[in-house]
Amino acid sequence: MDALQAIVGRWVSREMLLFLLVLVTLPIWIEPFGLYQYLGVEIVIWMIYGFGFNLLLGYSGLPSFGHGAFFGIGAYAFGLFQVQIFENLLLGIMGAVAASFVAGAIVACFLSHRRGIYFALMTIAFGQVFWFIAIKWHALTGGEDGLLNIPRPALEVAVTSVGLGSNVALFYFALSVLAVVIVVLWRLVHSPFGKVLQAIRQNETRARFVGYNVWLFKWAAFSLSAAIAGLAGSLFSMAQQSAYPDVMSLHASGIIVMMTLIGGGFVSFWGPAIGVAVYFLARDVLGTMTETWLLWFGLLFVLVVLFKPEGIAGAWQQYVGTGSHRRVASLFRLGRK
Repeated sequence: MDALQAIVGRWVSREMLLFLLVLVTLPIWIEPFGLYQYLGVEIVIWMIYGFGFNLLLGYSGLPSFGHGAFFGIGAYAFGLFQVQIFENLLLGIMGAVAASFVAGAIVACFLSHRRGIYFALMTIAFGQVFWFIAIKWHALTGGEDGLLNIPRPALEVAVTSVGLGSNVALFYFALSVLAVVIVVLWRLVHSPFGKVLQAIRQNETRARFVGYNVWLFKWAAFSLSAAIAGLAGSLFSMAQQSAYPDVMSLHASGIIVMMTLIGGGFVSFWGPAIGVAVYFLARDVLGTMTETWLLWFGLLFVLVVLFKPEGIAGAWQQYVGTGSHRRVASLFRLGRK
């Protein structure tokens, strides 16, 4: 029993269970708060994207400003599989992941020997190449109009079939995918592989001197991150029932960077989830008050970068570390007396 608990403890944490529990109940309380069910689908899909991206940025210290390309490749690959081959959910997702992984692996071959600003600029260049191809290859991608009428195939499990036509059903399917991604990435970043990535983030030259194949580790991190972005893209195309080149643009790539940094991806595994939630709540709550909600979100990003680069997660860790939460709790207890 103790051995089983130790194994489970390496793969699952209390924070993970609490996080998933909150998301499991989301369809119950999201509408009473004045929001809508599809918002939950968007949040979960972008959380998958964010967790995969943070493997590259937060743990490896590799800034990619063209990662939307792999998100878009996954979306197009899933859509083309459903439209031009045949409808099958799991095969379409696997095809999207494979396409994004191959594209990421090829790009990583050119990037992995670079670092710093040169790495970042090359990710922008490759991202723009993929975006331009999506815009101009009308016969395959539909050009600026995108790939439309992508079906939502049912989930075939043994002899049963689960329809994903409703947003609630799609939410729970996407949430199950998110749970698998979280468990795998949690174990990965706490493995020797993850420790090497963090060593590369701290000092790439020193990591190379102690004998690690830095190029190979950077290549693996980039390729895996691209594959997870493609996974999120496949779910996004199914949710939207379309794939379009805007998700591959520099603007869309910058949004995932902002989400990760605001959430605190550099200091916490859960930073991307926080950043995604803040972004979509800002979009839907502030969006009802003003059309310039993105301006206020951008100002929040600027303030975080200037005054708290560790993000929201970093601010919370500092708050807990200084014992401020205990002092606040004691004031409330005194108030009750």
